[in-house]
Amino acid sequence: MSDTSVIKETIETRVNTDLTRVSDYFALLKPRVMSLVVFTGLVGLAVAPGSLHPVLAFTALLCIAVGAGASGAINMWYDADIDVIMERTKSRPIPAGRVSAKEALAFGTVLSVASVVLMGLAINYVAAALLAITIAFYVFIYTIWLKRRTPQNIVIGGAAGAFPPMIGWAAVTGDVSLESLVLFAIIFMWTPPHFWALSLWRDIDYANAGVPMLPVVAGRDVTRRHVVLYSALLFPIAVMPYFMGYAGLSYGIGSTVLSALFLLLSIKVWRQKDEKSAKQLFAFSLLYLFLLFAILLGESLVRTVI
Repeated sequence: MSDTSVIKETIETRVNTDLTRVSDYFALLKPRVMSLVVFTGLVGLAVAPGSLHPVLAFTALLCIAVGAGASGAINMWYDADIDVIMERTKSRPIPAGRVSAKEALAFGTVLSVASVVLMGLAINYVAAALLAITIAFYVFIYTIWLKRRTPQNIVIGGAAGAFPPMIGWAAVTGDVSLESLVLFAIIFMWTPPHFWALSLWRDIDYANAGVPMLPVVAGRDVTRRHVVLYSALLFPIAVMPYFMGYAGLSYGIGSTVLSALFLLLSIKVWRQKDEKSAKQLFAFSLLYLFLLFAILLGESLVRTVI
């Protein structure tokens, strides 16, 4: 083999290795979760009264994304010992040995601080404080305190995922209002049935890892009843933006239909007691939250154009 071929092969190997490292660090940020967080943060920013310069709006969303990703990286650092046991998580960068736990912790810590500081300097201190609370809540309250100790982990810990629309709202207004609290409440009440639907067909995974999800501790029947209860409680909260006047008729109709379908699928999970119905509810729950906030965003864009 010629010297030129050796050099070329070495460069290609180095490039591939570098790209792999970048993809592994990106995976630490939990990009699928991050995308939902950014989207709900965008909706909070869009429906809030007032306006924000496009550059500042982008900065706010970037801070929300980085903050969410940073807390995800710290979560993976702390949960590396159980991630290696669970089928769903054993291929993550740390249990797979592609990134060390110390690297993940340092990565998440630096990004956490940077996102909060930038939010405070570029946007306002209320949004920065909410972002800091979100990261701290996810890391210390959910990941470290609740997740391995109580079946209510996802109920209380779900608050961390409900903050982004409040942060987006605060980025525009500089305060926290009842309207933004309702957006928070929608995600907060949606989270338990969403994750319990997943845990109904992943309960063995959680049991092996020692995570006390509700099906593991209380059984599947109790979990199914809780899914129906929280889905029923979600219904009136989901339609509230329409009755409070900051969402239009399309949202009122859409939220009613979507919430009714969510409740019906929850009842199906309770009645049929099979894995298929739980998977259907889990898949629909993702679509449900996306469509709910997409309608809010669409109405906001229409109002802006008109």
